[in-house]
Parts: sequence; structure tokens; C-alpha cells
Amino acid sequence: MFDQILGLPAHALIIHFAVVLTPLLAAVSAGYALVPRWRPATAWAVALLSVATPVAVLAAKESGERLKEGRFSAVTGPLAERIEAHESFADPLLLSAAGLAVASLALVHATRPARGSVGPDRYGRPATLALAAVTALLAAVALFFVFQAGDSGARAVWAV
Repeated sequence: MFDQILGLPAHALIIHFAVVLTPLLAAVSAGYALVPRWRPATAWAVALLSVATPVAVLAAKESGERLKEGRFSAVTGPLAERIEAHESFADPLLLSAAGLAVASLALVHATRPARGSVGPDRYGRPATLALAAVTALLAAVALFFVFQAGDSGARAVWAV
């Protein structure tokens, strides 16, 4: 499944989902966290991206491992070093994207009033502010790792 798509290396196709969805999740989640008036209009996007992004990053990671096993397992020298540098960002990107997704979903849940609640926030303002801060921080972390993964992958391919 993660090896080829229509005869092409799957990694080259799948990474584009991760590279597009991760910054989208980061931007929409940060907006949701930092601009309360945007919350009603963006909650659906946060929820959808929170589910899709970690799946895309996991698929990119798995397809990259299959590509390395199938075509680059015997590579040594500078190319091997560039591939290792690229590969070193896979787990941090997956963890940060998953963390951002969980924090974002928790924030959406926390900002939806429960039945019979008095205020607009389900768990109170301090909990919402803490979740918003964690979400904004994780958005920055995910952006950092998606940039590092993409940049190191481009350097590995194009030997820049």
C-alpha cells in the first residue's frame, strides 16, 4: 500500500498531503485558538483537519520507509546522510501533528457550551485559555517540523 501508486513511488505523491494539510491545520487551529470570533466559522475545519492531517503524516512516514527499504537501503556516503537527516524529522513531525490534532479537538470541545452551562466555555475560561496556548504552541512546533522535513527531503533529492 505504501510502496507504489500507479507504478510511481508512493512517497513522492503522499508527501504532498502532509505538506499541505499540516500548515493548514496549524493556521486554522492557531486562528481558532487566538481569535475567538472566528470559532463558529472554523470549528468544522479544525475538526476535519485534525483527523486528516495525522493520517496524511503517518502515510508519508510509512511510504518513506518503504521507499528507503526498496530503493535506497544500500546507499552510502553523502546521499545516505541526507536521507538520514530527512528521516530524522518523521517521528517529531508525526508526534507534533498528532499532538496539535488532539489539542485542537480538545479546544473545539472546550469552547462548545455544555447543556445547562452558564458561560460560553464548557470548562471555564482558564481551561480554554490554557488549551488555546497549548494549541498555538503546538501549531508553531508542527510548522517547524513540516518545514524541516520538507526542506531536508528536497535537499536529499536535489543534492542542494
